Amino acid sequence: MPDHAHTILNTLQSNETGSIQRWMDWLRIPSVSTDPKFRDETRKAGKWIADQFAALGFDCKLVETGKIGKDGKGEGHPIVLATIDAAPGYKGPHVLFYGHYDVQPPDPLNLWDSAPFEPVLRPAKAGEEGGERVVARGAVDDKGQVMTFLEACRAWKQVAGHPTNGAKYTLLIEGEEESGSANLAQFVKDYKKQLDACDVCLVSDTGMLGRAKPAITYGVRGIAYTQVTLHASNQDLHSGLWGGRCPNPITELARVLAQLHDKKRRVTIPGFYDDVVPLTKKERDNWKKLKFNSKAALKKIGLGAAADIGEAGYTAMEREWGRPTAEINGIWGGYIGEGAKTVIPAHASAKVSFRLVANQNPHKITKQFFNWCKKHTPPGCKWELTDLHGGFGVTVPIDSPHLAAASSALKRASGKSPDLIKSGGSIPVAGMLKDILGIDTIFMGFGLDDDRVHSPNEKFELACFRLGCKAHAMFIDEVTK
Repeated sequence: MPDHAHTILNTLQSNETGSIQRWMDWLRIPSVSTDPKFRDETRKAGKWIADQFAALGFDCKLVETGKIGKDGKGEGHPIVLATIDAAPGYKGPHVLFYGHYDVQPPDPLNLWDSAPFEPVLRPAKAGEEGGERVVARGAVDDKGQVMTFLEACRAWKQVAGHPTNGAKYTLLIEGEEESGSANLAQFVKDYKKQLDACDVCLVSDTGMLGRAKPAITYGVRGIAYTQVTLHASNQDLHSGLWGGRCPNPITELARVLAQLHDKKRRVTIPGFYDDVVPLTKKERDNWKKLKFNSKAALKKIGLGAAADIGEAGYTAMEREWGRPTAEINGIWGGYIGEGAKTVIPAHASAKVSFRLVANQNPHKITKQFFNWCKKHTPPGCKWELTDLHGGFGVTVPIDSPHLAAASSALKRASGKSPDLIKSGGSIPVAGMLKDILGIDTIFMGFGLDDDRVHSPNEKFELACFRLGCKAHAMFIDEVTK
């Protein structure tokens, strides 16, 4: 294949005015997926992006989700499914690109400097870091980032006649990410035969370490989320009459949950660490080079250096990115109103979650936790154990050829080698794809910490938008080599 890389970058630059205009046109469609009054507008946003890719040669369709009504439309918001055939002789990976076209509600409206669905292109104001930016709901999350891929495809179409330079791509752009992706798992199962052909998923819905600090997120943690209720008596009891005579579920629940960690702050559930993939020396060395300041991070949340606690033998960054955790997210029972009411409650409850790392199975962890609870059942009590939800973690091996292609693409686009980072959070779609399809996900995002995602005055800086367009264009070039 001819080397079009230099021409592609020039084409992106010459297209920029039109690219920004198209981006702003899409931002004007208020695709708030969680609010039924925006139902038609949300569908319109999905059709808009489908039409854009169809015009470049992708085979696109809107797939209905949820129960189908008499009008032929689903109860859920449609998913954009698009494919582009590979050129003859192509032997590279089949890439699944994921993004979403729905946005968060814009409230509170009074805190916006401009109307949330009337995008504004403006320079940075006094006191703001960075440069020129587009301000609107969805500017960065995730319309702006999806647009970087669209414009890369547009440039390739103009230069090479094929929007992915002959590479095989499937696009999955959903309309319910901001409202829980209620129908995504069923969609992936329904289209499993088609999606199984994909080798890796590429997501642009994340961020960088900072301006001029490109990064690739090669791992996110999974999650197992539960609710446990400890029952004792069949009614609330007078604490003067019954205290010291029968179990108090609050006391007993606290006593049990306090045993979740040992003195080294390791989780005590048998088998919890069995499937954990240990951190490699190379990973730990790479993360040290990032020079993460744990004390400064703690100071921002009002804590001193003594609060840097966690599993022994690991730094704060290592604990966040590469080790599993057990956390009590809420606990309640008995009387918590104003004044006094001296009761021993009939039951007490807690929300308990586990952040999981590579190879840990959320269903297995939940089962292990519930078995642990049963073995620690206080005398006279019984459990009500509820599995609320779970998702797999995803880690791409740092020697993965797909990760190498993304790293090379970002370096060519930015002039700097990207940092390889992980996220302590969980991104459900990544775990879902790992669970159902068995494929890994690479996050090549271009947002910044101060982009005000989900907040008033959300923005995406043009420098980041340009980098996204270039990086996707170079990634396409990498996979077709």
